[in-house]
Amino acid sequence: MNPRLPYLRDKTSKLTSSPGVYIMKNKKSDIIYIGKAKNLRNRVSSYFRENPDHTPKVAAMVSNVHDYDFIVTDSEYEALVLECSLIKQHKPKYNILLKDDKGYHYIRISDEEYPRITNEKNTKQSGRYLGPYTSGFITKEAVSEANRVFMLPTCHKRFPQDFGKGRPCLNYHIKTCMGVCRGKISKSDYNNAIEQAVDFIRSGSAQSVERMEAEMNEAAENLEFEKAAMLRDRIAAVKKAAEKQKIVNSGVDSADIIGIAEYYEGVYVSVLMYRENRLFDKAVFEFEKSDDGDLLEQFMQNFYYGKEDVPKTVIIDHLPESAKLITEMMEKQSGRKVKLHVPQKGRQLELLKLAKNNSAEYAAIQNDRTGKEVIALEQLAKSLGLSKPPRYIEAYDISNLSSESMVAGMVVFEDGRPLKKAYKRFTVKELQLQNDYGSMHEVLKRRLMHIVDQEGDEYFRRTPDLILLDGGKGHVNAVAPILRELGLDIPLFGMVKDNKHRTRAIATGGREIQINNMRSVFDLVTRIQDEVHRYSVAFMHSRHKKSTYNSELLSVKGIGEKKAAKIMMKYKTRANLLQATPQELAVTAGVSENVAMELYNVLHADEIN
Repeated sequence: MNPRLPYLRDKTSKLTSSPGVYIMKNKKSDIIYIGKAKNLRNRVSSYFRENPDHTPKVAAMVSNVHDYDFIVTDSEYEALVLECSLIKQHKPKYNILLKDDKGYHYIRISDEEYPRITNEKNTKQSGRYLGPYTSGFITKEAVSEANRVFMLPTCHKRFPQDFGKGRPCLNYHIKTCMGVCRGKISKSDYNNAIEQAVDFIRSGSAQSVERMEAEMNEAAENLEFEKAAMLRDRIAAVKKAAEKQKIVNSGVDSADIIGIAEYYEGVYVSVLMYRENRLFDKAVFEFEKSDDGDLLEQFMQNFYYGKEDVPKTVIIDHLPESAKLITEMMEKQSGRKVKLHVPQKGRQLELLKLAKNNSAEYAAIQNDRTGKEVIALEQLAKSLGLSKPPRYIEAYDISNLSSESMVAGMVVFEDGRPLKKAYKRFTVKELQLQNDYGSMHEVLKRRLMHIVDQEGDEYFRRTPDLILLDGGKGHVNAVAPILRELGLDIPLFGMVKDNKHRTRAIATGGREIQINNMRSVFDLVTRIQDEVHRYSVAFMHSRHKKSTYNSELLSVKGIGEKKAAKIMMKYKTRANLLQATPQELAVTAGVSENVAMELYNVLHADEIN
């Protein structure tokens, strides 16, 4: 608890309701957090209220606040711009820190007589540079495509020193290199090809073709047919590359596509940057989850403030509350119209999914999981209305043969994967007749009491993020009262199967949520349902076999429950028991040879018959 809270609450009660920026400071007067507000008093008071519901990060920040300053602005837009500026200037500890997955990358045009185009991680060498780019993959692909299309040399020969030394390499013969080593390409023609390649990298295929076509026509008019033919072939190569790009990236001119994946306390954002109908660059960022507003809104404010290369369109999965303010900021920086677009169908929606998958894959790498698992848990949380992805899921199923061997199985999935050491088995004790609802009620009450009393092993004492029951709304309604009675706030749902015993939907107490249109969620729930069913049925069969085994022993006169228990303890399985001689049975059970022989005959009755 922060001892300064009474002072901070009193100060905040007198704060203006105007828009502005607040600046939190610690004991040393270091700035630890900066935020904006439409209403300063309402926003700042939310940090210091009684019984706050803060995330661990915000709670840690509040505990370190000694005092705060504020700056009143005339509008919410001014507050947004000022907040972005101050965050970039001071880099407060508790604000979102955008962390690239890699350093910057560049495309270098060397300053030799016959320049080369290469991708580099820094600008230490002399020459011209394009960039910086955030994606090493994009720079590598752009350089490779430009060198291939314009038939530029990628070997280690030096020009003009190595002219005529040896025969041209394979690249010349397969027409991926113009063969500068032959000494037949003039310096001016070569440098012209370099500039065309640079133009291709910078502006894309459409403008490059337009310029080269004008150059080709001029060469033809001047009767420079060899040059015109070379340009014709180069134009064809560029168009071929463009066709390949259009198949993959059709319908996007100048746009950023932002995909977000949440994984517990982490948020991962992927930005796919398209310029001139092609993927120009990609960036992936990571930051801690905060309860201080919309994640997308916070990211866009940080990412686009002060950015020169603003696209015409930003494709996102929803419009943040401050969409108009963010658009206004981007338009003032770029000097033109900018559109924030939420696609509902078509190619742009597919690209949005691609960006989200990129974020999920990065989150998976950082957390030793697969991208599919990250997306499945995130989508499961959204479909069920949970505040965060369920990290620890318990699932239950009842299994029986009529009213015999009534049991239940509990399986646990942690981070989307089975945690088998946490599995539990239950024998239904209170019911004598088959009753799935009653059995589920009994089993869940026994299990949940371990949470209330904090008894049992670490897994029994742990509170799950989600409970799933193999059954519909009837099972949910049978268990929900227990949660209310024990004061436990645990999301509870049922897993509904169709008449072919396949997962169909998720049940609440009164309705069903269809999940077959969300592949990753459907696959995860199906895995959980199949696993808990397998586990409970296996336990039921083992109980039934044990019960049959025990009944067989007790059918022999002279063998009671204690002697039967000795035999079962000694031999454990029927196969082992069948190997025992009458004399060994007599010693183990402590019975006469006559009783042992009768037992032996009962056990081997099938062989005798």
